[in-house]
Amino acid sequence: MISRIPKGCVVTYGQLADMAGAPGYARVVGNILKQLPAGTDLPWHRVINGKGQISFPDGSSRYSQQKQRLEQEGVTISSGKINLKAHQWHGE
Repeated sequence: MISRIPKGCVVTYGQLADMAGAPGYARVVGNILKQLPAGTDLPWHRVINGKGQISFPDGSSRYSQQKQRLEQEGVTISSGKINLKAHQWHGE
């Protein structure tokens, strides 16, 4: 499911769990993403929390990396939030 998220779009952990047929398992999705190997080709950076925010602590290297990748794809982040109306992917 993650590989299908288009550039410039995001999904929430809960939304991804729903799409995978596991509603209510947003935390499991987060734990799975944490375990991805370094250098993975999956666009993990397109998955954010339900508040429209990056879940890594602001100022951390992972936060900066995710923010940079999203911005390179045209996702706008204002005051730490991503406009879900503009960037949320709802599937095909």
